[in-house]
Amino acid sequence: MVRLLRPLVRGRTYTRLLHMWVPMAGVSVWLWIEPGLPWVPLLVLVPLGLLPRVREAEVMQARLLLTPDEAEPDFATRPATAWRDRWRTVLWLEFRTLFGGVVAFGTLWLPITAYALAARAVGHETEDLPMVSGPPDPLFGLLAPLPLVALYALVAGGGAALTAVARRLLGPSVAERLEAVEERTEQLLERTRIARELHDSIGHALTVAVVQAGAARAANSPEFTERALTAIEETGRAALEDLERVLGVLRESERPASARPTLTDADRLLESARASGAAVDAEVTGPLEALPGPVSREGYRILQEALTNVLRHAGAVPARVRVAAGDGLLTLEVRNPVPYGRPAPGRGSGLRGIRERAALLGGRADTGPDGDGDWQVRVELPLG
Repeated sequence: MVRLLRPLVRGRTYTRLLHMWVPMAGVSVWLWIEPGLPWVPLLVLVPLGLLPRVREAEVMQARLLLTPDEAEPDFATRPATAWRDRWRTVLWLEFRTLFGGVVAFGTLWLPITAYALAARAVGHETEDLPMVSGPPDPLFGLLAPLPLVALYALVAGGGAALTAVARRLLGPSVAERLEAVEERTEQLLERTRIARELHDSIGHALTVAVVQAGAARAANSPEFTERALTAIEETGRAALEDLERVLGVLRESERPASARPTLTDADRLLESARASGAAVDAEVTGPLEALPGPVSREGYRILQEALTNVLRHAGAVPARVRVAAGDGLLTLEVRNPVPYGRPAPGRGSGLRGIRERAALLGGRADTGPDGDGDWQVRVELPLG
């Protein structure tokens, strides 16, 4: 019994009742002006519902009054652009108005009917309801609660029914749901890309700093220490710039991707590796400035990760870098010897990130020892 009466103490029961009453304000004014044409308001709702922004207004009211305790109710989040969605809005307006008329009539006359039945049970006259007039009869007293039960069912059940219809007619269409899924997928991919950006940039900077600090301590030379500190400072500044770019993407989702470094900035990576003690022999051929933006940006990150792996796993060793663009293909190669006693890079997150970046652009990445005993990272990315 307590559970049955619980809707009476919930605020949304009364906000839903208010939502059902709202359309009757305009209808009542019209019926007061021209009571002989009650169908005119329903006719006016047809062109009104075809306006794209009307669905937004109706969704706003539904969120506020029908589902006030739901954080993310299943309603559309944008104007109705497709004609199918516009006609759904028209149908909603018509249903809401007709249903609101039934509720308004019931909430007005059901309490009056209950009072009239109770009054007749004790012999009082009721002019409003002549059908219950006549001599006093205890039967009227037994029937008096029935209109109140009907009123309860109309208010509580009607609000729930209207909410269900609202989810159906004001909810997103199949096309809008697919678009929302695509947007969510894009957001997840963007987060994954940002995580890779941070891993590549900050990991590279920390690796260079650790290698430089260890080399400076071992060298015990003021001149080498000065060069090492300079390299650490320059690498740290570059990492901070990359971090600022990534944070900018988080703050401004519409920030252009062109703000990210590309292969035309590869000299910065090569100089950073050289400053860490690695003898980098670089060969760059082809028009890097003409590369497609995604290929150039991901190529920069692949080269950065490959050089970071050299410093992390092999230390300050000679490295051969080749960047070649032409014939519809971008080729990136990084080769380095693996000092005796040091493990090969294996299958760490860096190599996995290189493979994932290459696969994302439809390319391929081969990593492992070559025939001369060196470790090789070779990546091929299509340009078209």
